[in-house]
Amino acid sequence: MKTSTERTAFSARLQLALRNANHAANHPTYLSREFNFRFSGSPITVHAARKWLVGESIPTQDKLRALSNWLGVTAEWLRFGGPEENAAIVSPQASGASESAQSKLIADFMALDMHHRQIVQDFIKLLAQKGRQPAEAESDRPARVVKLKTGV
Repeated sequence: MKTSTERTAFSARLQLALRNANHAANHPTYLSREFNFRFSGSPITVHAARKWLVGESIPTQDKLRALSNWLGVTAEWLRFGGPEENAAIVSPQASGASESAQSKLIADFMALDMHHRQIVQDFIKLLAQKGRQPAEAESDRPARVVKLKTGV
């Protein structure tokens, strides 16, 4: 198979995997943003994502694995093709995709200063408390009246 044919075939498989995972298949900005959110290595540019989508290049092995984990396909199928039934045998949750996103979230949290960490911790505690409370029926809630102060 010629190199340009390999790149074109990779592009078609990438777009198919994106569509099957309910993601935009022809938007390099979307692809680069979502990929970078999940990838712990050096981020890709919008231009690199465009080259993947139009068949001008194939990502390196580490990026290929991250793509396959995110999209729920095997890295081998994404890179080399094969029967379509082999495409979706990896679930993103079973792979390391969610762990990678969690690791990035923790790293981002640790990069915050102490004041902003405390704000995030308080917010999470508040959400956790709200999640444990039984939901009130709309009719049981008292009506709230809010008066706005005007500078007039």
